[in-house]
Amino acid sequence: MARADFQTLPGTRDLLEPESGRVRRLVARFATEAELAGFGQIVPPMFEDVGVFTRLGEASDVVSKELYSFEDKGGRAIALRPEFTASVCRAFAEQRPVVPWKTWYSGPNFRYDKPQKGRYRQFDQVGAEVIGSQDPDVDVELISLAWRFYQRLGLPDVVLLLNSLGDFAQRPAYLAALRTHFEANAADLSEQSQATMAVNPLRVLDSKRRQDGPVVAEAPLMLDYLSDDAAAAFDRVQRGLKAVGVPYELAPRLVRGLDYYTRTTFEFVSSGLDAAQTAVGGGGRYDGLIEALGGPPEPGVGFALGVDRTLLACDAAGVFGPADTSVDVWVVATTEGTEALELVEELRAAGIRADRSYDGRSMKAQMKASNRSGAAIALIVGEDEAAAGTVSVRTLRGEGRQTPVERRQVIEKVRSLL
Repeated sequence: MARADFQTLPGTRDLLEPESGRVRRLVARFATEAELAGFGQIVPPMFEDVGVFTRLGEASDVVSKELYSFEDKGGRAIALRPEFTASVCRAFAEQRPVVPWKTWYSGPNFRYDKPQKGRYRQFDQVGAEVIGSQDPDVDVELISLAWRFYQRLGLPDVVLLLNSLGDFAQRPAYLAALRTHFEANAADLSEQSQATMAVNPLRVLDSKRRQDGPVVAEAPLMLDYLSDDAAAAFDRVQRGLKAVGVPYELAPRLVRGLDYYTRTTFEFVSSGLDAAQTAVGGGGRYDGLIEALGGPPEPGVGFALGVDRTLLACDAAGVFGPADTSVDVWVVATTEGTEALELVEELRAAGIRADRSYDGRSMKAQMKASNRSGAAIALIVGEDEAAAGTVSVRTLRGEGRQTPVERRQVIEKVRSLL
């Protein structure tokens, strides 16, 4: 077979059936869960002014290394969306919906990251945000929404990791303690973490490099620097999760990959994935982000779940597999009339999945196609059937019985066999 002139770029792929259908079903399942909780959908643009995303934090890899940014034909500095939260906050600052604003989303994001299993440069997420409430019960509601979604998928091994990053007012003292610790142990850190430490020592906690592990494990904890208000809010979140039956594990060094998080921070991991890539989703509070984007000082909290990682976890657990996309009925017609066209249209109008062969193929070729299709029934119209005003209905499973049926009774007969 000749090689195509053009192929997908690194980190991208063509998603065909049945996997594309599985993604569609996963998004529909998430939409159902979100709408049960009163969330309405937002569909933000896939590209924004680059400034929307640089406010995620210059020290984060998303901004410093992975952002797809360019100048458009109007001379504007543009970036493809690397995540949803900043776009949602920009939309809130611009549109000013009534608070508390509860919204959910799905769609592609773009990051110039190293392609690997479950990680692409174009990747899909589903997620939800609540803007306009500081109530810790909102944090619990969002976490519970994500947890319930994973349970409905049938995933048995997802674990919720929970932490608090406190308020920005306490952040300087904690950063100073981190910097002191990392500088004292700089010789044991990787070169990448030494460079990150100079910009934002908090990001070093997010390192997954084996060399950094022992130093990170001995680092000071943000939980020791929480204000009374932040500590009380975190306690309320934990009590709320216990009340609604969502299990969790405290992860006092969990910081996630973006600089805007405050207070509640969480991550969902799956033991069914490779050790280096166990996260399937996460989120937290970002009470200063909307103001940084020119909006009012409204608090916010949200999460995003990776579609690819979630489906890999489903594969590992043997749940939420591809759906049967085969048609119910295959129409076989060897006449020169419009019998095949009419039959498939009637079947589809009746809500029955139907397809047919084209290009004037022989009866034998069309029957082979019907067997390959996975259909349960074949409707056969030859010259004899057309003249008699009948259709031969053949079952394609079991004994394969064939029965002549009057044309006007075909839909009723098909329904009785399905």
